[in-house]
Amino acid sequence: MTLPIDPTDIDPEEYGEEQAVLEMAHEDAVEHVREAFTDAGFGVPVEFSVSEMLNEKVDAGRDPYYVLGACNPAVADRALDATDNRLGALMPCNVVVWQEEPGRQRVYHVSIMRIARLLGMAPDDEEMADIVAETGELVDEAFANV
Repeated sequence: MTLPIDPTDIDPEEYGEEQAVLEMAHEDAVEHVREAFTDAGFGVPVEFSVSEMLNEKVDAGRDPYYVLGACNPAVADRALDATDNRLGALMPCNVVVWQEEPGRQRVYHVSIMRIARLLGMAPDDEEMADIVAETGELVDEAFANV
């Protein structure tokens, strides 16, 4: 399969990539990120340890890797309406925390709203632009506190 676009031609800002490094234990980083996103207006209805699951199921030997599924219900509702419910396939907005080395954690997020627009799942109109801007502001606030 040939990709219709060259991913290296896309600026990470176009898909809303955000990253931070935390100098703390993995469990402390997960709690810190959960609090930062909650304080910014997100709920975290889904979360799980990818590393625990993979280490248990396929003996992967992975270092700690955790997914926080963050969601702002009011924005999610608007986004579902704006995309004829298709955006739900990308929900929730995942924030991942993985251990690069003991005491050093990487926090990573990409915007599902921006990705949906790049993929043509979301319209390129004013309503979706407002949704992208609002979620971007919320994520920026959360990362400012990470």
